[in-house]
Amino acid sequence: MRHKKGNAVNGWLIIDKPRDMGSTQVVNLTRRLFNAKKNGHCGTLDPFATGVLPIAFGEATKLIPYVTDGAKEYEFIIKWGCETDSGDTEGTVTESGGRVPTRDEILQILPSFWGTITQVPPAYSAIKINGQRAYDLARRGEEVDMPSRQVEIYSLELLEELSANRAKFRVGCSKGTYIRTLGRDIARRLGTFGYLEELRRTKCGNFDLSQKILLENIKNMEYGEDLEEVLLPLITCLRDIAVIAVGEVEATKLRQGQGLSPKMFDVSNLIGKEAAVTYDGQLVAIVRIEERKISPVRVFNLNK
Repeated sequence: MRHKKGNAVNGWLIIDKPRDMGSTQVVNLTRRLFNAKKNGHCGTLDPFATGVLPIAFGEATKLIPYVTDGAKEYEFIIKWGCETDSGDTEGTVTESGGRVPTRDEILQILPSFWGTITQVPPAYSAIKINGQRAYDLARRGEEVDMPSRQVEIYSLELLEELSANRAKFRVGCSKGTYIRTLGRDIARRLGTFGYLEELRRTKCGNFDLSQKILLENIKNMEYGEDLEEVLLPLITCLRDIAVIAVGEVEATKLRQGQGLSPKMFDVSNLIGKEAAVTYDGQLVAIVRIEERKISPVRVFNLNK
């Protein structure tokens, strides 16, 4: 994420990632376009996937965990009848001859995926096995024993049945959920085979497609408008957290790592929680509120 040269750019850029481009490629391209010192992304999207990819610049990189740990939403299309080793169109067909389930059959089994479920991620994933990426091992033809994991499915619905033996779904889920595995498991639960033909992330934490911008539009702005005008403020990713406004003296103390007295603010209902502190509309710190002290957890200096 660090780059020795460049400008001190701070804020969020919500890219609508195109297909056949990796998340790291997007990070490198946007860093160059903005001539930024530092940036990073939230929640890796495989080259196969499209959709919401939040890019954090400068001080916003300190907030990446708040976005990455948040809920995600995806829309995906399952192609019925075959299964691939990757769970998508990029892999080799391993099973075929499956039937096409009916709408009623699909609707009947979807509730069985709600709540906490156990997944076995595909071998073609970025999970590390003994220090090596699983997809590197799989591509070398080595057998990969993928560990199972528990994830949360908050919602799962059938959006529409499509032509050519396909169906479109929407899922709301926790971080770490493999949608390619979910598609495979839905098909298996229906007594057939399936793989993802399309995968699009529509939400990542508090960011969604309404805030997106296309990479092509960014490229076209490179020599025209002020690029930084398209960046969202740091605090944008913290819409579900309490906000405390402070004065210049208190802001300076927090930036220096000093705590504040809770008696100065109406925070009795926030004891034991975190809050965002702002000064003059700018994010100063994320703080932890205790009965006797408000302590800085992360401090932001937008002058750097």
